Amino acid sequence: MDLFIILTLLVTLGAACSYINERFIKLPGAIGIISIAICISVITLIIDRLNPDAAHHLATLAKDVDFPGAVLNIMLGFLLFAGSFNLNNQRLKKEMLPVFVLSTIGVIISANIFGGLFYGVTLLFNLHIPLIYCLLFGALISPTDPVAVAAVIKGSKLPQNLETIISGESLFNDGIGIVLFITILEIAQSGTSNFDISKTGLLFLKEVGGGVALGIVMGFIAFRLMKSITDFQTIVLISLALVMGLSAAGTYFHLSVPLAVVSAGLFAGNSSINKDDTENTHHTLESFWELIDEMLNTVLFMMIGLQMLIIPYLDHYWLIGGIAIILLLIARWLSIMLPLTFLRRSLKVNYSSVNILTWAGLRGGVSIALALSLPASPYKYIILAGSYFIVIFSIIVQGLTLNKLIDASFKK
Repeated sequence: MDLFIILTLLVTLGAACSYINERFIKLPGAIGIISIAICISVITLIIDRLNPDAAHHLATLAKDVDFPGAVLNIMLGFLLFAGSFNLNNQRLKKEMLPVFVLSTIGVIISANIFGGLFYGVTLLFNLHIPLIYCLLFGALISPTDPVAVAAVIKGSKLPQNLETIISGESLFNDGIGIVLFITILEIAQSGTSNFDISKTGLLFLKEVGGGVALGIVMGFIAFRLMKSITDFQTIVLISLALVMGLSAAGTYFHLSVPLAVVSAGLFAGNSSINKDDTENTHHTLESFWELIDEMLNTVLFMMIGLQMLIIPYLDHYWLIGGIAIILLLIARWLSIMLPLTFLRRSLKVNYSSVNILTWAGLRGGVSIALALSLPASPYKYIILAGSYFIVIFSIIVQGLTLNKLIDASFKK
């Protein structure tokens, strides 16, 4: 299918889902769009079995979209930059320690706990998935999704400190999770006998540290350029070039693109680019990136719903997918509770907030994209199906009930 036709259909379907939700269903944006898209997918599957020709075009669209490439190589950079550029930096600085702990140590703990528990479950079901692939599953599903999180907590009654922790963690842990995923995948492909812990550690530090450094340097250059002019069109082009340049440079030098983009967004958005107090250029630029964020969110969640059309054997693994949901909630809870137990005074997070932080750990397109990017193996479709069940549950069920949990927790 022609690229322009694919983009046209994606945008048209996204607009239709968004309109139907806003006009009739009135669910929170992300939840409504993905729910409608899933319904469309289910109807398409039914029609396809009755009359394959009738559902041909929609099924072809889902197959022709390179979901991993679109999410990881194109959309993720823009979405992360938009989220970090518009984040309140002053609040983030106050909550930087819990954000750092949850997005690094928390992700690693969650990936290992989930991987170990899932390995035990696969033994009970006689699936015989190697532990390294269970850990790989844990690495791709442990990071929370900044797009899903931002869409759900917008307008919630969360205290400012918790909102900042949840938003900040979701921005940073994608980068850590992707690096962890790549590291474990290399171990799985080369074999544990060829595993060199020192070499792997240096590679991990290079991708993480190099990504952050690249983002700060290019973010500083872009910020100075934007601050030196007043033409808004040129400022927008510089910000777009920054995101695209970081994606290209990070890929070329094998550095973490998500961490680079987040670092650049935080740096560029930290201070106003207005040349004097009479301008509102910075606010307008924030509005521009908020619009980009909303548009890409709509298309992304619609694409997630359509993935049901192309994920093989989804109906074979519904039980293992349901169990994986429970295991991930346990791993998420422990990944918050364990650091909090040892660093309670430093983190300044109450035990009463653990349940909210756990339930607010939504997963999204990045997890599905990583699962789809797995090389062919006997275990790929189990991991892919499990990831899809977790993502749909987290966005729809957790997303719809999160505000109720927040209200109940802070009810006087």
